[in-house]
Amino acid sequence: MAAKYGTYNRRTADLRRNSYGQFYVYGNAVRQAEPLPKKAPVARPRQPKQMSSQVAKNRHRAMSINPAYAVFLAAAAVCAVLVCMLYLSLQSEVVGRSEHVTAMQEQLADMTEANNTAYNSAADSVNLETVRDRAMNEMGMVYAAQGTVVEYDSPSGEYVKQYSDIPKSGVLAKSSDASN
Repeated sequence: MAAKYGTYNRRTADLRRNSYGQFYVYGNAVRQAEPLPKKAPVARPRQPKQMSSQVAKNRHRAMSINPAYAVFLAAAAVCAVLVCMLYLSLQSEVVGRSEHVTAMQEQLADMTEANNTAYNSAADSVNLETVRDRAMNEMGMVYAAQGTVVEYDSPSGEYVKQYSDIPKSGVLAKSSDASN
């Protein structure tokens, strides 16, 4: 069985480990690697360094704020607060207008619905048979018969001016076909 997997010796394992960074494992079980011992950090005693007086002055000057810089920072903070307040006021105005538009759209929808309802009820209340009966019996209107309608082309406009009254017979002119 050992011939099947080949021979394992330390030299070939070292060569494989150096060339590939790992070694080949024979068999079906992986060997557990041993953890490397942790190196303890070397503690060095800290010695305080002596600072020159010029370095101390420079550090103190860098840590302090001069009056001009303080005024600039205050003005920048005031400007930032004003910009934020302006933004918030504009944002609330936009929200208010949006709510107003929504209310107006609802009002428009209600008015459109009421208008359509009134129109439909007015259209349903008109009985065309009653209109026809009243026009024919009370007002003396008759249906147009063949020959009583005179068609002509109006070259100048869309309306007709009436210069004389319509006769009692209701016929202005008869066509030659109507007499037959």
